[in-house]
Amino acid sequence: MIEMVAGRGVSTRQLIAEVGDVAHDVPAFLTSPLYRRWHRHWGATAAEQAGSMPGDDLLRRAQFRATRAITIDAPPQAVWPWLVQVGARRAGWYSNDLLDNLGQPSATRVVPELQHLEVGQWVPMAPSGPPSDRNAFKVHSFEVNQWLLWTKPDSTWAWRLTPTEGGTRLVTRIQAIYDWSRPLGALSAVVLMEFGDFAMQRRMLRGIKARAEAIVGGGT
Repeated sequence: MIEMVAGRGVSTRQLIAEVGDVAHDVPAFLTSPLYRRWHRHWGATAAEQAGSMPGDDLLRRAQFRATRAITIDAPPQAVWPWLVQVGARRAGWYSNDLLDNLGQPSATRVVPELQHLEVGQWVPMAPSGPPSDRNAFKVHSFEVNQWLLWTKPDSTWAWRLTPTEGGTRLVTRIQAIYDWSRPLGALSAVVLMEFGDFAMQRRMLRGIKARAEAIVGGGT
């Protein structure tokens, strides 16, 4: 099922909130290249930055590499379902819905029909058009409740869930190469990774944290 299950419509209040989210992140979008060295390690410890992640051997000459992390007060099995259902026209990206999900609000519940995960499955980044190697990741490999790896020809995106005392340490690493044999594609990748990646991934990590903790805490 790859229809928009995250929401059935966008209310005026939701639209205003989404516009506000984008406006809030505009300064980060515009200035992120200035503090690139810092934001590529947002939330991650030195050990997490240096540690290995799934997919590291697939793009050894990546021009962009960011390792970020967040602590979640919920066990890995409560965090995992939110990763499984990620994707445009699926549960969304828990980030700037106005930009990455055609304004459809990201899911605030675990969607049972999106909980089947298999190697080769598309993870669409674009809310329009059929998924392809240019606008979607594929599930490369995973271990339930432990780690997940998405790949595209020019990038990898890995997730690792490590149990902590009373919660989960969620670490993510994204790597990308800029293929200048395709100038337009490379330019798009530069804009996305160098300007948009930090603000949107930080919001995504916080979105996963809020959702997982709300479920464990008895919220909706």
